[in-house]
Amino acid sequence: MAEIQRNSTGLSGEYFVAAELLRRGFSVGITMGNAKAIDILAEKDDKKFVIQVKAIYKRKNNGWPIMKERINLNHYYIFVSLNADQMSAPDFYIATGQEAYDQCRQYSTRGIITISTLNKSELVNT
Repeated sequence: MAEIQRNSTGLSGEYFVAAELLRRGFSVGITMGNAKAIDILAEKDDKKFVIQVKAIYKRKNNGWPIMKERINLNHYYIFVSLNADQMSAPDFYIATGQEAYDQCRQYSTRGIITISTLNKSELVNT
């Protein structure tokens, strides 16, 4: 199986989320560039959503690296597993900034939100 470049995983996740939002009737704008704080701006029924997408290429990676101090409580976070190792449709989990903050395990040099933590929570899993 061909691997995509590491820096393309995030962009693949963003495009997947944008497509899914469009399919569900949202107006969507994708911001471009590396290391940005906002990935997607979405709107539906006069409600606006600021979204940060975190993507992993393989489900076996088990989690998304994220520093707890960088989580914005006013944003939504969508965690995407592209499932390239299983060749199945991507899975995604939607969290408010507070939910992402609460689910993040912070260590001295890194933070992570794991699939098992998201599966046990009441977050939207599709």
